[in-house]
Amino acid sequence: MAKKVKEQTENVFSQLTDFDIHLFKNGKHYKLYEKLGAHVVSHNGQQGVYFAVWAPNAKSVSVIGNFNFWNNTEHPLYPRWDGSGIWENFFPHIKKGEVYKYAIVSNTGEYLEKADPFARYAEIPPNTASIIWNETYSWNDKAWLQTRKEKTAKPQPYSVYEVHMGSWKRKVEEGNRSLSYKEHAVELVQYVKEAGFTHVEFLPVMEHPFYGSWGYQITGYFAPTSRYGNPEEFKFLVDAFHQAEIGVLLDWVPSHFPGDAHGLYNFDGTHLYEHADPRKGFHPDWKSYIFNYGRNEVRSFLISNAVFWIEQFHIDGLRVDAVASMLYLDYSRKAGEWIPNQYGGRENLEAISFLKELNEVVYAEFPDAITIAEESTAWPGVSRPTYLGGLGFGQKWMMGWMHDTLHFFKEDPVHRKYHMNEITFSIMYAFTENFMLPLSHDEVVHGKGPLMGRMSGDEWKRFANLRLLYSYMFTHPGTKLLFMGGEFGQTSEWKHDISLDWHLLQYDFHKGVLALIQDINTVYKTEPALYRFAFEERGFEWVDYNDRENSVMVYMRKAERKEDTLLVICNFTPEVRHHYRIGVNTRGTWKEIFNSDNVKYGGSGLLNQTLLQTSPVRSHGRDYSISVSLPPLGVSIIKLEQELIEFELGS
Repeated sequence: MAKKVKEQTENVFSQLTDFDIHLFKNGKHYKLYEKLGAHVVSHNGQQGVYFAVWAPNAKSVSVIGNFNFWNNTEHPLYPRWDGSGIWENFFPHIKKGEVYKYAIVSNTGEYLEKADPFARYAEIPPNTASIIWNETYSWNDKAWLQTRKEKTAKPQPYSVYEVHMGSWKRKVEEGNRSLSYKEHAVELVQYVKEAGFTHVEFLPVMEHPFYGSWGYQITGYFAPTSRYGNPEEFKFLVDAFHQAEIGVLLDWVPSHFPGDAHGLYNFDGTHLYEHADPRKGFHPDWKSYIFNYGRNEVRSFLISNAVFWIEQFHIDGLRVDAVASMLYLDYSRKAGEWIPNQYGGRENLEAISFLKELNEVVYAEFPDAITIAEESTAWPGVSRPTYLGGLGFGQKWMMGWMHDTLHFFKEDPVHRKYHMNEITFSIMYAFTENFMLPLSHDEVVHGKGPLMGRMSGDEWKRFANLRLLYSYMFTHPGTKLLFMGGEFGQTSEWKHDISLDWHLLQYDFHKGVLALIQDINTVYKTEPALYRFAFEERGFEWVDYNDRENSVMVYMRKAERKEDTLLVICNFTPEVRHHYRIGVNTRGTWKEIFNSDNVKYGGSGLLNQTLLQTSPVRSHGRDYSISVSLPPLGVSIIKLEQELIEFELGS
């Protein structure tokens, strides 16, 4: 009997080679999506669908759908005889667009109906079936990809607009529905382009059953959510951004997944994708399940998924969610609720190994893409190469800067002189990582209120503080990220089921904030000093961080050329300060190129409109100085207009 079954299974059509199986078992198959899942193919002159699923502890596996009236005896899969745990079969006459699931009977007799972990498309939630799909899309972003490749070796400005696709803008007149992928390709692309951002970052677009999770509880890792359209339409959106010269980043969640019955949890009746021990496999904060990073097949699944989005959807980078929760075995756990590693430490060695391999694979395959870590601790070398002992990410969120800065801006200006260390401290560690400065979605939810709500003072001062915050952020070392709504001064906390408060743009103060974002993005992108050495000490120099009494901070941003140097003056009080003297190294004529107090932004209009001549008055340890007017709660950016060259007699 066993021989007959073996002969039967050996004759089953397969897309998997022995080498595929070898790579899969060793955790080195990085394109599993080409092999597992449902694939429309031709076999023996007949078109149909080849199914392959990993379920090593199943007693039986079959495909169910409308095509067999959800009968689990009609379309059986057969296990391979190579110990891979993969079940497969080919069925003619099944077509693209059919809904399906895997009916799995575990080795303990438990009956399960599971969505395909490798499905490219899924039913619109709350329905949970997978959909057979083979994508046919002709890309039009060749110029973008070529430019991205050419710019790899040279630092570029990174100004990111973070978006939750379901709530950026809604059609209230049509039942408060979200925009589709194709509608976003018109409205969102144009908006991001006009606002001046270089990239857009989407909260997870992978299929997720609970809309209120914002996409962070994923069941369909290879399927863009069907809430807004099909996979080709999401590709159309990415393509539209690229044609507008805007990069696309995706939030990616390898840290945990939900326990929905149709998802990865308990997939074949055992802890297949998640770690079996709840002290390593269950996340107490999110009531979700943690991947087993020590299991080779799971590593292949996750790394293949990262490669999939960059290769198949032309994504420019992945922001990896909740990295800190992966690195520490005791993350959000009390004593006795976690297991030390083999050396007695709290570090999750398997997760660390996985993250390093992930980054090595991504950068080997796509050297012009980027990975960004949301990592909230002082873990060393997050954005350093793995060959130097780092985790290998391209950038890391600068969470300390975010918390300190927002706390500082809550303070009444009269008290800020006692808190200047909060606003200057970030430079002490700014160059230890490749930092991105985030003002993200996490800062405008769960009762925190909007960014505007963190600003102190009356209405004018709150708006001035917000403009000051953004101007300071864009001149601070590092790349930038701003969550949607912040760019025009959203006044209510973000809610995932309603649109942003677009009606606010009828008011001058809000229009002024958006105008400032447009202009500071332009300055950021056109002034090399603000991005050329974003992660290096040589791109920054203090002029004065000790004027606590006036709550004034002055620094320089620098590039290779001296003439690109910028002087940044931040006045954190509403007091106007005329004839404020600032030391400079270069004698000549200086010009103000940006002022956050401009009337068009909603400011009072205290600008340095005339050219600033240096005086041979020593200040801040420098031989020359200029006298400027400091706008209230404002930032002024000054640039050398013309250097005065002195020649010695007889030279």
